[in-house]
Amino acid sequence: MELRDIEIFLTLAEELHFGRTANRLCLSPARVTQAIQKQERQIGAPLFERNNRTVRLTPVGRQLRDDLRPLYAGLKDSLQRAQLAVQGITGTLRVGMLPINAYDLRPYWDVFRLRHPQWRLRIRQTQFSDAFAALRRGDVDVLIVWLPLDEPDLTVGPVLFAEPRVLAVAVDHELAQRTSVSLEMVADFQHPQSDTGPGYWFDAYAPRQTPRGRLIERGPSVRATEEAITLTSMAETVTLFPAHMTRYWVRPDIAYLPVTDIGALPYALVWRSETENELIRALSEVVRDLGPLVQKS
Repeated sequence: MELRDIEIFLTLAEELHFGRTANRLCLSPARVTQAIQKQERQIGAPLFERNNRTVRLTPVGRQLRDDLRPLYAGLKDSLQRAQLAVQGITGTLRVGMLPINAYDLRPYWDVFRLRHPQWRLRIRQTQFSDAFAALRRGDVDVLIVWLPLDEPDLTVGPVLFAEPRVLAVAVDHELAQRTSVSLEMVADFQHPQSDTGPGYWFDAYAPRQTPRGRLIERGPSVRATEEAITLTSMAETVTLFPAHMTRYWVRPDIAYLPVTDIGALPYALVWRSETENELIRALSEVVRDLGPLVQKS
């Protein structure tokens, strides 16, 4: 099985959708189908069950995915390290971000690169629904996530910034003409729900109760910021966000209102305790030396 075919199989095993797999790998859907059919002929059994609506891994497909995933990751890492060594780069630190304000955090990135030119720093956006899974899978080395977080296998590092909160509403929503809102005021409007864990962590982002104890209504479940924004733009929900959304995600159908009765949301570095290394410690040292950034509202 060729390396590209392994990549196609593992991507389809994750996406469970031929079109998304093709888009993600910049291939045609026909190329994805051909690769999977070729693998199934070689193995002598179907790897996926598919019909017009769903794509699912067969038991053989699940076993192959579990066997290939660590081997493929190790091979990619080996090839990448060899390529970087030629350039004098001895390591890469992969940082996953839940907030979208990577530009605000440039002082940290610039100082890290200045202090450690032998290491490469890669910043990538991570969806909150997959954040800790991506960290535990080893897709990223460090996450920037909101607090509090108390997980036995994770280490919480220094805080990078803390931001006030805003409420996103549709421009034709009844709240849109206000200059600010309170949680008490918006408790009766639906807020997006998320099945991502841990539950207490998401509740810190979107409280279940107002300061006076009123239940805040939860509505449709979302897995990504884009889904929450879409629901909000259609006036199906209102959505709490950190204040940098007002600068980084400007849309003509969305209005942002300051929330007056909820504290600032802190974001910190988080990593798997067992994978801590000198690159992670170096970035943590940079953040501690510079201190938390003062964010614009």
